[in-house]
Amino acid sequence: MTLPGYLPAEAPLAMPVQSLGVAPKRGPRPVTAPRGLFFRRLFVIGGAVIMTAGGGAEMYKVFNGNGPSVLGILILILFLVLFAWIALSFMSAVGGFFASLAGGGLGLGITRNGPLPQLRHRTALLMPTYNEEPARVMAGLKAIHHSLAATGQGENFDIFILSDTTDPDVWIAEEAAFLAFRAEIGAGAPRLFYRRRAKNIDRKAGNIAEWVRRFGAAYPQMLTLDADSLMEGETVLRMAAAMEAHPGVGLLQTLPVIAGGTSLFARMQQFAGRIYGPVIAQGIAWWHGSEGNYWGHNAVIRTQAFAEQAGLPHLKGRKPFGGAVLSHDFVEAALMRRGGWAIHMVPALGGSYEESPPSLTDVAIRDRRWAQGNLQHVGVLPARGLHWVSRLHLLMGIGSYVTAPLWLLFLLVGVLVSLQSRFVQPQYFGATKSLFPRWPQVDPVLAKWVFIGTMAVLLAPKLFAYILLLVNGPLRRGAGGAFRALLSLLLETLIGGLIAPVAMLIQTEGVMQILAGRDSGWNAQKRDGDAVPLRLVWRQYWRFMATGVILAVIAYAVSPALFLWMTPVLLGLVLAVPLVMLTASSRVGVALQRMGLLSIPEERQPNAILQSAAALRSGSTPPIPHAIRHLLGDAALLAAHRAMLPPARRPGQDPIDVPLLVGLTKLAETDSLQKAIDQLSKQETAAVLGSAEGLDRLQAMARDFAVLSLGDG
Repeated sequence: MTLPGYLPAEAPLAMPVQSLGVAPKRGPRPVTAPRGLFFRRLFVIGGAVIMTAGGGAEMYKVFNGNGPSVLGILILILFLVLFAWIALSFMSAVGGFFASLAGGGLGLGITRNGPLPQLRHRTALLMPTYNEEPARVMAGLKAIHHSLAATGQGENFDIFILSDTTDPDVWIAEEAAFLAFRAEIGAGAPRLFYRRRAKNIDRKAGNIAEWVRRFGAAYPQMLTLDADSLMEGETVLRMAAAMEAHPGVGLLQTLPVIAGGTSLFARMQQFAGRIYGPVIAQGIAWWHGSEGNYWGHNAVIRTQAFAEQAGLPHLKGRKPFGGAVLSHDFVEAALMRRGGWAIHMVPALGGSYEESPPSLTDVAIRDRRWAQGNLQHVGVLPARGLHWVSRLHLLMGIGSYVTAPLWLLFLLVGVLVSLQSRFVQPQYFGATKSLFPRWPQVDPVLAKWVFIGTMAVLLAPKLFAYILLLVNGPLRRGAGGAFRALLSLLLETLIGGLIAPVAMLIQTEGVMQILAGRDSGWNAQKRDGDAVPLRLVWRQYWRFMATGVILAVIAYAVSPALFLWMTPVLLGLVLAVPLVMLTASSRVGVALQRMGLLSIPEERQPNAILQSAAALRSGSTPPIPHAIRHLLGDAALLAAHRAMLPPARRPGQDPIDVPLLVGLTKLAETDSLQKAIDQLSKQETAAVLGSAEGLDRLQAMARDFAVLSLGDG
């Protein structure tokens, strides 16, 4: 169905659901794969294996110097898994460090500066939104729109707002904001469109897939955004041109820089992302090559490749592991690469931004959903035909959440080993005849050096990033100079280290809930920082403090030395509540900003698009009015809303809409508009507002209300 003015003419494109059990015919090696990719991967993975083997050998001596024991072997296995994880990250960062020092190009013929390429085809910018604050979403889109128009090639882009919003108040406010935006730009380019799905089947992945099936044939490329995304017009244009120049590339991913944070937590995140992120991302791009990954937004995708290969199946089994794929981006990239399309990352391009959640609590809410999505990938790993690097991406996604309970188990087993050596009497002579006894022994000196080596491997990427900062003048000045950047690094490391044990327990709790069968649901993400009541923080985090106190008592009872070893972990847990309060504070974040700490170039000298978005988002946002009052009080909005309604239900073909039936029944049995507003639930209100019959009844009630009011007057 074509909706003149609000949606373009439909251009259907088939997007079949893919089979995980049947592999498509494997295509040739991507021509865009960089030279020497085999040796890069051998360096990173081989180096990680050698480091893990060496670290494991030393750890074996620490706990099993006089022969193996059950606890000693268990702690060795945990150490090997966890050390392999950080060793792989370390070797990847080493590759990124030397690639950055060498000043390698962006690849695929992309340049940061120079004349803008001329595009030959149209690109669709897709903004999926789900119960987000409309004014905030539109502010970001306006900034992107203005930046694209400034390139002089805005006519090559169309912007689609793809709403999955279920809150009726937010929905109608979205429509009002969209109409105001369209009126503001008039007939200018890029063009702006809006579509809302009445049923948000398969969440964000289903939202994008529905657009592909309705409009995808008209757009060779699409750029996916998130509700907090910002991208400079020049960046979008250069990426789109690179896709046109390389027909074998299926997806081109940028490195979004976190910007705009005010709370201490958000500013720590953006400092870490801006200073450490590039060396890590450069390393990933260096050895992933044409088998890169997808992070779900700020990426240009070849529409045909996506339609052909990325139709996601439902996973077998019940939730939380079965059903729709939640972390769809990893899987979509893996399936496109399986189909022969190259997946590339260009981390050094710049001009790509996102925001950070303002507090640890908000990150925990988001991570709970991400954890479920990544653990779902266990069901995708056996898929036939996947490239081994794509399987590694899926494994690393799983590992990013599984490592939290493994670290906790490693910590607890270490305490048990200490308890055993402190309280359990050693068996000097076992059943096996031997000239000398097996003395149970933990080598404290060697343990100290293994700990120091592990921390060095863990923190080395930050050192690499600081060295690169020193030789990069604009970055150094943007971080406040070498000295302030060093202070910021130490501050971020200290506070991050204290938060880490709390985050470990939060992630462990989330993983346990998922394994117990609890679904995460789908909630809108909080974007702005506000003061968090102490009562709420206490209710959420007191158990972490209690855990820290209990562990501290046990550790001190075993030995003061163990207590001192565990102090970093214990301190973070015992201070959980004040840490969460401190890091969620915008006042503390702004105070550090005035001191020049945790600064990034985008904060000190924001570019045009960041300034534009900040100006559009500044000021107080008026409260969102009730949907029914909002709609009935604005004749132009009501007329546009009617024009954007989906087709009516087809009797006998479409499922019965129970909320609509209940809502219409309540309207039929209600004698006043106010009673109708009070009695309808949000779900029923949305269903009624999505129905021509429901709108007719509401309008009739509004006219009766007006007549009665005039009569009373």
